Amino acid sequence: MTTPPRAIISQPNRQGSIGRSPFSSSYLSASPIAQESIARDLAECSDDEEEPDSPSSEDESEASTIREPGHQDATSHSMASSYRRPSFVAFGGTRPAIAGVAQNPASEAHWLTKKEKKQSRNEERSLLRDNHLAPPKHPESSERSAFSELYRRIFSTKRPKEGDEETQAPLSTAEPSETSTLLDNGTRESSRTHHERLNRQWEAAVAAGKIKTTWQREAKTLWRYSSPLVVTFILQYSLTVASIFAVGHIGPIELGAVSLASMTANISGYAIYQGLATSLDTLCAQAYGSGRKHLVGLQMQRMIYFLWVLTIPIGIIWFFAEKILELIVPEKRSAELAGLYLRILIIGAPGYACFESGKRFMQAQGLFSATTYVLLVAAPLNAFLNWLLVWHFDLGFIGAPIAVAVTDNLLPVFLFLYVYFIDGRQCWSGFTKRALKNWGPMVKLALPGLLMVEAEFLAFEILTLASSYISTTHLAAQSILSTLTALTFQIPFPISIAASTRVANLIGATLTDAAKTSAKVAFVAATIVGVFNVILLSTLRSYIPQLFTNDQDVIDLVAKVLPICAAFQLFDALAANCNGLLRGLGQQEIGGYVNLFCYYVIAMPISFGTAFGLHWELEGLWTGVAIALGLVAAAEGFFLYKTNWQQAVDDAQDRNAAG
Repeated sequence: MTTPPRAIISQPNRQGSIGRSPFSSSYLSASPIAQESIARDLAECSDDEEEPDSPSSEDESEASTIREPGHQDATSHSMASSYRRPSFVAFGGTRPAIAGVAQNPASEAHWLTKKEKKQSRNEERSLLRDNHLAPPKHPESSERSAFSELYRRIFSTKRPKEGDEETQAPLSTAEPSETSTLLDNGTRESSRTHHERLNRQWEAAVAAGKIKTTWQREAKTLWRYSSPLVVTFILQYSLTVASIFAVGHIGPIELGAVSLASMTANISGYAIYQGLATSLDTLCAQAYGSGRKHLVGLQMQRMIYFLWVLTIPIGIIWFFAEKILELIVPEKRSAELAGLYLRILIIGAPGYACFESGKRFMQAQGLFSATTYVLLVAAPLNAFLNWLLVWHFDLGFIGAPIAVAVTDNLLPVFLFLYVYFIDGRQCWSGFTKRALKNWGPMVKLALPGLLMVEAEFLAFEILTLASSYISTTHLAAQSILSTLTALTFQIPFPISIAASTRVANLIGATLTDAAKTSAKVAFVAATIVGVFNVILLSTLRSYIPQLFTNDQDVIDLVAKVLPICAAFQLFDALAANCNGLLRGLGQQEIGGYVNLFCYYVIAMPISFGTAFGLHWELEGLWTGVAIALGLVAAAEGFFLYKTNWQQAVDDAQDRNAAG
């Protein structure tokens, strides 16, 4: 089972648990192409088709009080206007090459759901309380034990009172607190009055520069945002690991063939599906934001049909992959097994294409937890199928691609069951012939995403192809090494997404100092994770390979090269964190250029020069990667160190004003 690339995440946000993702709604981009597509669809809508839901009175009151970009005055700094939406997050991946390039920020459309508005209000209230500008949520006890006092000093998110803050009254004491239900005259406070008061209180505090944050708050936020994503990423990547575990113990040739087949499937199939489906991140999200929910399902149908049409040429390539690989790979047996793997994989291609489209359909509605629940069922089932078919039924190598194909087709089935029985049906109006028309805007939006994803796959998958020119043993070892380094990345990458979220939110809310504090906490977290990965791979380098294969030559080779992979784990984690912070600052194009230069201009020549010119073989291939990651972390870290954070806040305000 293959997985998407690692670094194509846009701006994410929000709370977190397995049940409710921290990324509760999709990033909305007011792309002219997307607007053109939606306008065409609306023009073709008949009068009896679904109309947008009419807002409730509470929604109207919230809309009037929590002003969004394009409707707010220049002095409004509500957290609601600072939220940044992700394109897609529910996947694991291999190695990053090029960060996503931001769309025109001046044209971003921010449409907040009722749930998101509530989240923004809760965040504002919490910050006000932590800065002693609002009454505490719960009355503080006058007497504390030594243990509770120590716990409060270490873990409490409240800022310590300084100087005049000891005697300064909260900004809200003259008015009811957030728990008040009655006004001074005994009448009940209306929802609109309540929200207006909160906005005035928040904006006054921001204008006075009184909103600060603590490392404890940022650490808790980082944990809350990233922990569900770590689970999701690891679950999806386990689909790949399961096949490698199952086949690796058959022999080194089979292990190498799985890696070769995965590389071919990535470049010629999965990258195409994933890259083209990125257009739904804009189309579905903007359709949902427009209030025409039935258009979300229409866009998904259109993409599914488009990807199914492309499955025909992809299937032809996979069917004849053995002949193609024999011309490229010196080991004919590896090419033969890889070709067999890909021929069986054709069966699962339509299901995978459907799942990629359905995933965007759910994310546009803010239902990111749907993918997590699907994977909680699919990942263990996939592991069981690999064991059942490869070993219990003695199908051997052929059992692994059968398990992958079955899982690929079950993923959209599980997602459909989630939509039907749990949530997501509100954006589905049934099948329609209109999905067979108006493909032009979709294709225009999809091509840049396709090129980006293909570039990311090529940057590292080419190392697998290069290892096949050394020996079968080296190809098998490369399969294990690439799997391990990708698996360890599933922790720092979600942390980088969380850091991107938090920094983008704080920058949008004009909280410069808070954004800096959050960035520092993210750097510390990335360093801890990187050091942990270094220690893990270094100390267990002789034991980990035995989980994948019984071949002693492969085990010895992996143990020999693994220290190089362990050495760059810290750089890997820091580079991922820098990419996340750059996305949060709206400077992701910087990360894209740095990654492009380091991987293609520096890493590849060094890898091939040391591997084949100096005969370092597999150690040489990974030396170039290690140097590139170190340079990426250093270059992006230096850029962040020199970044004018206040200028980033001013730019965010200009974008909101332009909206």
